[in-house]
This record gives sequence, structure tokens and C-alpha cells, in this order.
Amino acid sequence: MDTNAPDAHGDPLDRLDDAVAAAAFRRLVRHLRHRHDAQNIDLMGLAGFCRNCLADWIRDAGYDGDKAAARELIHGMAQEQWKATRQTPATDGQIAAMEASIAKNRVD
Repeated sequence: MDTNAPDAHGDPLDRLDDAVAAAAFRRLVRHLRHRHDAQNIDLMGLAGFCRNCLADWIRDAGYDGDKAAARELIHGMAQEQWKATRQTPATDGQIAAMEASIAKNRVD
């Protein structure tokens, strides 16, 4: 049986305790802060989301801060500082991989 598949009671993920989900989310964000070598463009190319997406998602979930505040929360610093100290220029290959990956995000 596929334990990830929705059942008669909905998606099992929706039954995950909020405190457990929050702890896992915080661990993910802290991991991404530590692994700044994992560039957003590479995350987008592989998984179709990045740190900026996480910032958008917390706003969608009800975070009161604006876009800049949400990104600072996720990055652990202002986005301008992140870009200046952590972000490297994207290659044509990274951009192509990101575009192909984003196309997979569409739900028709």
C-alpha cells in the first residue's frame, strides 16, 4: 500500500501534527541557510522550488510580513546581503534546467 497516497480521510500529510511539521520546516530552513552552496537556481532546476518560494509559501500560509521580511526570515539575512555574499551568477545551463523544472510544476 502506498502510504503517501490520499485515502478516505484525505492526504496523510494533513494529519501530521502541526508542531512536528513546524519543527521539520524549521530544520529545512536552517539546513538551507547552512548549505548556501546549494544555489537557488540549482534548487529550482532540480526540484522546482527554492528559498524564495519558501518565503512566498509562508506568506501564502498567513505570515504577516511583506515579501522582503519573509525572504529575510528564510535566508537568515536581507536578500540583498544574501545576493552579495552567497549568490553566484547563473549559467545558461542552470537557467535552462530551472525553466524545464518549473514547467513540471504546472498542474493542469
